[in-house]
Amino acid sequence: MKKIGLLPRIILAIALGVSVGSFAPEGIIRVFATFNDLFGNFLNFAIPLIIIAFIAPGIGAMGKGAGKILGLTTGIAYVSTIAAGLLAYGAASLLYPVLMENQAAQAFDDPESALLSGFFEVEMAPLMGVMTALLLAFVLGIGMASLKSSYLLNNLEEFRKIIQQLIEKIIIPLLPFHIFGIFANMTQGGQVSSILSVFFKVFIMIIVLHLLYLFIQYSIAGSLRRQSPIKMLKTMLPAYFTALGTQSSASTIPVTLERTKKTGVRGRIADFCVPLLATVHLSGSTITLVSCAMAVMLINGQAVDFDMILRFILMLGITMIAAPGVPGGAVVASLGLLESILGFTGTMTSLMLALYLAQDSFGTACNVTGDGAISAIVDRFSNEAAGNTETVKTG
Repeated sequence: MKKIGLLPRIILAIALGVSVGSFAPEGIIRVFATFNDLFGNFLNFAIPLIIIAFIAPGIGAMGKGAGKILGLTTGIAYVSTIAAGLLAYGAASLLYPVLMENQAAQAFDDPESALLSGFFEVEMAPLMGVMTALLLAFVLGIGMASLKSSYLLNNLEEFRKIIQQLIEKIIIPLLPFHIFGIFANMTQGGQVSSILSVFFKVFIMIIVLHLLYLFIQYSIAGSLRRQSPIKMLKTMLPAYFTALGTQSSASTIPVTLERTKKTGVRGRIADFCVPLLATVHLSGSTITLVSCAMAVMLINGQAVDFDMILRFILMLGITMIAAPGVPGGAVVASLGLLESILGFTGTMTSLMLALYLAQDSFGTACNVTGDGAISAIVDRFSNEAAGNTETVKTG
């Protein structure tokens, strides 16, 4: 039987949760709430492990890169990711007061107070705090990169494989059940219709921001290379639609690489940049994460402070390095920041997961399509640095 994709499972989970929550007795809802409590505690336990497993070897592996081109590529990718987050913040600050005007008048002060609790709870204390895990990951990663320590890097890469298996085999498959329970609980509490209305409006805004940011990226790349940004975007469309289906930047690399070369990027530059950018350039995911996080904060009556969002965006660009190449990998990698910087509770995290995963494929498509633009910009600057003034052929 053909496997159902994550997006259909998330949509089905939301629909079933709303349906079951509208008629099921409290005892049944509390069974789902018990599962949610257990899963949420396990997720909190796994977050520091995820941070160390993906950030430390991700940074350490960069020490093996190609020097100046590595620095240029990662630098441009980071700036692009930060700019995407700031665009999302600006759009949300401007549009959310209008888009959610009706919702603002409703009782969103404390959605958790309307939720039923589980029958019991099992404590699963994490091995360390989120910030401790981040600092440890940075120390290990930078140390491995500077010392070129292959022994420790190999061990951490094995650890990353273990945690990736945990994400692929346990966390991601169980997420739809978790989301089902959350929406069933919210439905019995009488809040689901307003929250779904918010979801739909945020979803539309995010898609528009993705397309706008892609146009900005290719306008910059096209102007630097004297190419038509529309033609470059048209060339990259197969990569966009492939990512929509796979929901994975890593799985789309062969198509992204082939289409990037079609735009006129030199082969050796594309061969280096595209696989690297698949792990360090997440502009589409950043737009989604910032937009969704601000929406969830608004739903919960939490103030949105620019300094706090800026810290969140700056850390996202680093934390999502080498995020697992599976559907939902970016949001899983960002859970620690949501809790430590934005103060997300368990219910807020669950809403964030549902809102993000419902459109994860569009964020991934924006990521990989933007990789073509970043590769073209790197090609232009590396070509200039080498003193090569050869005219770039249009794709």
